[in-house]
Amino acid sequence: MQRLQMLLFFLIASPCFVTSTRPLIHVFGYEGREAKVSCSYDAGYEDYEKYLCRNGCGSNDVLITTTEAKKNRFTISDDINKKVFTTTISNLQYRDAGKYWCGVTISGILADYYPAEVSLEVVKDTCCDSSTKVQSYEGGSVFIVCPYESRYQNNLKYMCRENRTSTCLQQAVVSSTKKQDTRFTLTDDKLSTFTVNITSLTQQDSGSYLCGVHTNTGLDVFSAVDLEVKEWCCVKSNKLRGSVGHPLTVQCPYPPQHGTNRKFLCKGDHHRNCTDMMTDTRFTLLDIVSTSSFLVMVSELEAGDSGTYWCGSDSHWSFGNYTNIQLSVDVAAFNVVVFIVPAVLVFVLIFVIVMVCKHKCHKGKATGANWELGQQQHKAGDEDEVISESDIYENQDVVGSSKQRKSKQQNSCSHYDAGGAQQDLMYENFNTTEDIYLNEVYRNVNKR
Repeated sequence: MQRLQMLLFFLIASPCFVTSTRPLIHVFGYEGREAKVSCSYDAGYEDYEKYLCRNGCGSNDVLITTTEAKKNRFTISDDINKKVFTTTISNLQYRDAGKYWCGVTISGILADYYPAEVSLEVVKDTCCDSSTKVQSYEGGSVFIVCPYESRYQNNLKYMCRENRTSTCLQQAVVSSTKKQDTRFTLTDDKLSTFTVNITSLTQQDSGSYLCGVHTNTGLDVFSAVDLEVKEWCCVKSNKLRGSVGHPLTVQCPYPPQHGTNRKFLCKGDHHRNCTDMMTDTRFTLLDIVSTSSFLVMVSELEAGDSGTYWCGSDSHWSFGNYTNIQLSVDVAAFNVVVFIVPAVLVFVLIFVIVMVCKHKCHKGKATGANWELGQQQHKAGDEDEVISESDIYENQDVVGSSKQRKSKQQNSCSHYDAGGAQQDLMYENFNTTEDIYLNEVYRNVNKR
């Protein structure tokens, strides 16, 4: 009878036979990460050896004991004050999933004490099979809607920027307990969705996000979002070219509903930091409502006008309501004029100087020749003591011949001169050395 009682006690204590009386602990772990299995025990077992085992918990099924502290991928610790011992399984593999037992070693003929059964589930450390695609533009904002089951209405909600579920809560950028964090704001409708608003978007905000709901089981519920932030752009892009000193006209279309909006043109590499050009008196704006466009006329381009311009009709800078203009101002033609004009002037001046010098040189030679001829005739006249009347007539013929030659020279010069009258008068008042000498001889004869 005593042996039968001992056998019944053994069967009741054995985990292989009776499991309904043992509490079941659910543990979740992520592949490649770690899982912690915590087992509570009754008072009086503080000094006993504890262990974690699998399957039937035979001698080969014991994974680690408190007398070893660390074995392979397992570590164990015992908090006797809380009456809880904890086993940590690192670098989890899918084969680690299954049933475990928390055990307390009891020496003698009595069976060991098994305070709890453990069910370990190993899941992927990434999420998810599908994701929601969301797009927006830099400088703007975006609303990301995260659904959840109604049973999680009062649970903690959060969002992290990664696809690793094991660390998402620790890396959360915003949560329902911290609803606003700089550019991120979380709003929970307490029904079936929570919304995260992200403002002042940049292209660096592009990437994977996880919407998380924290659960008491240790395995949170997630949904994945892929956010793409596109470069801010415009409804139309133009490339214009102009020249320094010349006018230019720029045409800017706008949505028909913006007919009464203020139109503008500004200059800058980015629309968020550009200078209004309509304060420059060289720029004039003409709105043509019938064509849903306006013109900006520049009266005279300058070299510094080259650059990026934005024209539009929406002060909120909504995507697609603007024209981007790349203006190139050509200064080459202006520089050619600047350098060629002085060069031409210098060439003309040199030519005039050369021609004047050449003319003076030629006139000096002619004057010298006439003076020498006159001296020879004067000497000949001195040798003749008496000049006959026939000589006087001969001199008169010479004078007449000289005047005739002079008249031909005047006509020849007048042919090349449009002024005519003034130059003829100048030639009439001009007498050569020969004429002066002959007239002088004529006067001397008359005196005799």
